[in-house]
Amino acid sequence: MNFVEIAREMDSQDVLVGFRDEFVIDDPELIYLDGNSLGRLPKRTALLMREVVDRQWGERLVRGWSEGWVDLPRRVGAKIARLIGAQEDEVLVCDSTSINFYKLTMAALEVQSGRKQIVTDSGNFPSDVYLLQGCAKQFGHTIDIVEPEVVAAALNAQTALLTLSHVSFKSGFIQPMDILTKAAHEAGALTLWDLSHSVGAIPIDLNGAGADLAVGCTYKYLNGGPGAPAFLYVRKDLQEKLLNPIWGWFGQKNAFDFSLEYTPADGLQRFMAGTPPILSLAAVEYGVDLILEAGIDRLRAKSIRQTEFLIELWEAFLEPHGFTLNSPRDSRHRGSHVSFGHPDAFRIDQALIHDMNVVPDFRTPDNIRFGVTPISTTFTELVDAVLRTRRVVDDRLFEKYSAERAGVT
Repeated sequence: MNFVEIAREMDSQDVLVGFRDEFVIDDPELIYLDGNSLGRLPKRTALLMREVVDRQWGERLVRGWSEGWVDLPRRVGAKIARLIGAQEDEVLVCDSTSINFYKLTMAALEVQSGRKQIVTDSGNFPSDVYLLQGCAKQFGHTIDIVEPEVVAAALNAQTALLTLSHVSFKSGFIQPMDILTKAAHEAGALTLWDLSHSVGAIPIDLNGAGADLAVGCTYKYLNGGPGAPAFLYVRKDLQEKLLNPIWGWFGQKNAFDFSLEYTPADGLQRFMAGTPPILSLAAVEYGVDLILEAGIDRLRAKSIRQTEFLIELWEAFLEPHGFTLNSPRDSRHRGSHVSFGHPDAFRIDQALIHDMNVVPDFRTPDNIRFGVTPISTTFTELVDAVLRTRRVVDDRLFEKYSAERAGVT
């Protein structure tokens, strides 16, 4: 089978291929497969940043707040809402994912007084678990960390909160949001979903699933830029029932009355805290616009084709060299990245980056993640990446790299 010719034919038929030109790609030889960690820079965003800095900040100064800045958290949130099956007044862009996760966890545990169990799974992102540990210590809760396949069985009358990553950061496994949200509600628990590895890559229907709370980052598939502000979702009927534990200025009702007594704002606004970071917040909007223009259903369809093609390439070229498939084989249960396991995964990853001009990433203990970003990744790139990976192993190029890990992987 000539995979190169197949890839070229698939690229020629790709209805989304034109979106690749919307991104800054200075090195056409670079195969970038880490958009599930940091998305590419949209050309529109680069132009916008100059306008925001030179004119909005440079010329308009503090007047910029009343000329659009103060509306950014809600405006961009309303656009993200269209990607996650939420109403436009249920999503805010603010703070970091961790801070938003803390705010919503604490709010949920407070309103669920009397219930002392938190349930999550072993596939959850570690920082979410760290935050749960801190919140549980404050409220005296226990945390049950179970295997992904048996989450529902861990729910009981003591469960206050079920919180999961919608897509696992290591394997790409998709948790069934609708089924598990229903199970949690039947047990009397609230749900908090982390959408960081699913938003912009797969269709999400928070309202349809009846989800209570959610958070997510914007710098992966939404291409918002390094350290870009995150978003939070609070179902509309819960907004007046929950209280943000961080009593910040922008969450205060009538903030410019400068009262010394805190009164939470009405609705979603109460989940704001401090002053929004306007430069980085503005950078999020055009990345979201591109995903909306491409269409999440079309992006998901292409992602499935590309990840299935990548698994075919693994069978042909990498499995015979000792690589295992560490992601679900069934696309219904797989997000937009594919993890391959190998005993020398970290050193292979280093050789790919430094010798082969391929950028995936490594996740302990043995995962090389190939992140497929359908809005910009080509089928031809997938073939080249796998062939270069095989060469790293065939030529033992990885052996010159140490297995000792330091810094960002």
